[in-house]
Amino acid sequence: MSAYRPPPLFTLVHACAALLATGSLAVTLYDGLEERRVALAFGVLVTVGELARRNGAQVREPAPLGAAAALSYALLGEAGGRATHHGLAQVVAVVLAGSLLGSVPHVARGQGPTLDHLARRVLTVGFVAVCFQPPYNRGMFDDWGGPAYALLLLALLSLTALCDAVLAAALAHSRTGWPFGPVLRDELRAVCGIGSAVIATGAVMALAVAVVGLWALPVFSVPLLLAQMSFRRYAAVRATYRQTIASLARATEVAGYTPAGHARRVAALSQAVGRDLGLTEPELAVLEYAALMHDIGQLSLVDPVPAGATAGLPAAEQRRIALLGGAVVRQTGVDEAVAVVVERQADPAAEQPLAARIVRAVNAYEEKSREGGLGGPLTALEELRLATAGEYAPEVVESLARVLARSSLTLPVTG
Repeated sequence: MSAYRPPPLFTLVHACAALLATGSLAVTLYDGLEERRVALAFGVLVTVGELARRNGAQVREPAPLGAAAALSYALLGEAGGRATHHGLAQVVAVVLAGSLLGSVPHVARGQGPTLDHLARRVLTVGFVAVCFQPPYNRGMFDDWGGPAYALLLLALLSLTALCDAVLAAALAHSRTGWPFGPVLRDELRAVCGIGSAVIATGAVMALAVAVVGLWALPVFSVPLLLAQMSFRRYAAVRATYRQTIASLARATEVAGYTPAGHARRVAALSQAVGRDLGLTEPELAVLEYAALMHDIGQLSLVDPVPAGATAGLPAAEQRRIALLGGAVVRQTGVDEAVAVVVERQADPAAEQPLAARIVRAVNAYEEKSREGGLGGPLTALEELRLATAGEYAPEVVESLARVLARSSLTLPVTG
């Protein structure tokens, strides 16, 4: 097998970040730190932000306080009424040192920041520092006062956030093959959420430190820390909600109606197909829950379907099981949209919502590939293609083929 070669864009971004970080550290070590108290204060705040980071695949900004402190330091022109003289190199060096120091406990637990996160942090801080520090030190912003100066900082931070969203989407697209447009849309939606809080806090910190000094840092860190705690609670509630649905979905496996791991495999592959087709994050959540619970209607059957394979049943029997499953889902209090997908997965393909088309095709693929032995996956995909005239949506089957070809996500054969 040939060795893994990272995508060119991935390599380019990381190489640029490494070059900027190395150069900044070298320049800072050679020239020494300017305004050491200021540098130490912001470095400590970045470290605290990283220590309080949230981990998880769905977390867009794991360390909002660290991000706000880093951006604020890049936009700092005065501290307590006195002009500062740190430049681009010192900004990047201090932020990098704080980020790495705050990541040590997470790395020890195997939950450290990804290289993408560190690369984006270095590049975005470097970008805003380049836009602000040289012009400010040349006196280009001397005539900007009051609201105009505040709007300037907000504009620079907003532009930086947009650049970071494009960079994050490009990295995700390059690494996973997901369509760039939907990924960028999700990143921009995140900018309107926690991203807006980071932008506002970064601008306010820079303005407050310029007037009252470093005592402004702990004061203006509290609101963002509280917001971060609220997001963490919300994430915990969502995780518990998903675990409850996953446990409920396993009822068919425990009762012997479906093979072990069937619902989990269908959910994972359905999400991959949903991403390829450009579903939004909320739509992907509905798709995941529906895929996990798509077989729950079988619990109402007196005689289990052999191996839980519903794809080969008559259309009327498939619809009956799907309607029973939708009724069960509605009784659990799960989102109404999930019940709709479950009960419509056996409808004619042309009448189904996209999520139901995906669940139906992926479920059939998993069942057919499991039954076909070593050649099952290829045979199953070919059978789905032959049935696109009525049973399965052509765009879903082709998306499934792309996902399988791109990620080698061939479902394991279980006996």
